Amino acid sequence: MSTHTTDLRVGMIGYAFMGTAHSQAWRTVNRVFDLPMQARMAVVCGRGEAKVAEAAAQLGWQEHTSDWRALVARDDVDLIDICTPGDSHAEIAIAALDAGKHVLCEKPLANTLDEAQAMAAAAARAAALGVRSMCGFNYRRVPAVSLMRRMIAEGRLGEIRHVRAVYLQDWITDPEFPLVWRLQKDKAGSGALGDIGAHIIDLTQYVVGQRIAGVSALTETFVKHRPLPGASSGLSAAASDGSGGGPAGRGEVTVDDAALFLARLDGGAIATYEATRFATGRKNGLRVEINGSRGSLVFDFERMNELEFYDATLPAAEQGFTRILVTEPTHPYMSGWWPPGHLIGYEHSFTHQARDLIEAIATGADVAPSFADALQVQLVLDAVVRSAQLGSTWLEVKSAPTEAIA
Repeated sequence: MSTHTTDLRVGMIGYAFMGTAHSQAWRTVNRVFDLPMQARMAVVCGRGEAKVAEAAAQLGWQEHTSDWRALVARDDVDLIDICTPGDSHAEIAIAALDAGKHVLCEKPLANTLDEAQAMAAAAARAAALGVRSMCGFNYRRVPAVSLMRRMIAEGRLGEIRHVRAVYLQDWITDPEFPLVWRLQKDKAGSGALGDIGAHIIDLTQYVVGQRIAGVSALTETFVKHRPLPGASSGLSAAASDGSGGGPAGRGEVTVDDAALFLARLDGGAIATYEATRFATGRKNGLRVEINGSRGSLVFDFERMNELEFYDATLPAAEQGFTRILVTEPTHPYMSGWWPPGHLIGYEHSFTHQARDLIEAIATGADVAPSFADALQVQLVLDAVVRSAQLGSTWLEVKSAPTEAIA
C-alpha cells in the first residue's frame, strides 16, 4: 500500500440504514484499495443530539453535530455524504456544492423533477471549479453488474432487443405496518417507484448503455391507511388530524405500493419494469435479464456473485445458460478482496462506490453516476408518475442535457 499524503475529510448527514452502510464503506475503503487519498470520518450529523452521539461512537465518526448547516460551513470538511430522506436532498446538496464541498447523495436524487434539475445545475456549476458530485446507485458497483455492462459493451450479446427488470420486496404487506416516512409523499417523493424502481432504472440504463425514451405505466396503493407511529400504544384518535381523513389513529398512505411500466430505449430495445413492496415472500428480489441477437445475460441479486450467460453463437449442441462465478481478480473490483471463489456481499458495493468517488476526486476525473445521470433517472420517474395518472398514456422521456442545465 502507498503512503497517503492527502486526507478526504467526510461529513455524513443521516445515520440510519444508509448511513450505516456508508459508514462501513468509509471505514473499509482505504484498508482494501490502494488510493491516492485517505478517507477520514470527520463528522456525522443527525437531528437528536443523544442519538447522533451514540451513532458516532458506534459507527466510528470522530465528531457529531445536530446542525447540518454548520457542518456544511466547516473548513475542515471536504465532502458531504447525504443519507437523509429525499425531502432534504436538494437543500443540503445545493448548499454543500455552493460551499465548495464534494457531495455524495443517496438515490433517488430528489423528490421532484424541479429539485433534481436544480441539483444537477448546482453540480454543473461546482464541477467547473473542480468540485465532484455523485449519486449513490450502489448496485452499479456489484462486480457481476459491472461485468454485465462490460460484456454488453464488448458486443457479446449483439443487438440488444429485450430488457426485463424487477425489484420485489414484501416488508409492508401487513396492513398494520405503521405509516413510516417512506410511505409519505412529502418525505419520500414516491413509494416503491422511487425507493427501489429508481435502482432498476439506473441499473438497466447503465448496463445496456441506452436511456429510457418512453413509458406507459400504472401504479397502485393496496393499503390506503396505516397506523400512525405510536397509535398502538395509546395515541388518541385526534392524532389522525391532517393525515388525509382516514380512520382514527391511522394516516393516509400517499405513495405507490407498486409500479409497473413498459418502456422503449433510445437504442431500439423494448423493456418491462416492475417495482413493488407487496411481493409476498420476496425480501430484496432484484433481477435483470438482457436478451440480444447473440445471447443473453441474467443478474439476480439473491445470487449477487453470479451471472448467467447464454452464448447463441456456440454450436447448438453446446448452447445453454452458463454460470459465471464473479470472484476472479480480473473481475471488476475483485482484486481488492479474497481468493477466487470467496464471496462478497451487499456492503461491498458501498465500499466500491467510495473507492470510485475518492479516485475521481483525487484525479479530477468525471464521476458516475453524476447528478446529470441521476437527473435522467428522475425524468423517467416523473414520466412514469404522469403516465399512471393519465391512465397508462404513452409519454416521451426527455433527455437530460449533458451540461445539466447549468
